[in-house]
Amino acid sequence: MDTTRKAAGGSSLPKIKVTAEDRERLVGLAAAAMDRMPDLAGYLSDELDRAQVVRAGRSALGFVRMGSEVEFRDDTTGKVQVVSLVYPGEADIGQGRISVLTPVGAALLGLSKGQSIDWATRTGAAKRLTVLGIREPAFA
Repeated sequence: MDTTRKAAGGSSLPKIKVTAEDRERLVGLAAAAMDRMPDLAGYLSDELDRAQVVRAGRSALGFVRMGSEVEFRDDTTGKVQVVSLVYPGEADIGQGRISVLTPVGAALLGLSKGQSIDWATRTGAAKRLTVLGIREPAFA
């Protein structure tokens, strides 16, 4: 697991966590998406590879995981958004549910409150986001 890799702009990548259950399902999702969207599937795979895997329960609290509601700020524009991180079939941007197979969704995965990460939009624009708050999934 390489956590010293550099993000866009040369900053170090933040340490992230993922539950064993989410990791198992997301590894399969990334592999299945590799033909259709190789860049995004590769990015999600890289994030999963560098994440610390934790068991469900108390150790799985306090970071963005599947089903979490996340308040974050786009540090480029200052815009604050609240979204839920979901699987592609559950995504509905009008309802604030973003897929983990989007650039911002994959970037949010595993972050804790106060952490920031650099990421690239589908058009290649460099962005930075900061997690302001996390509400645990309803099924937790």
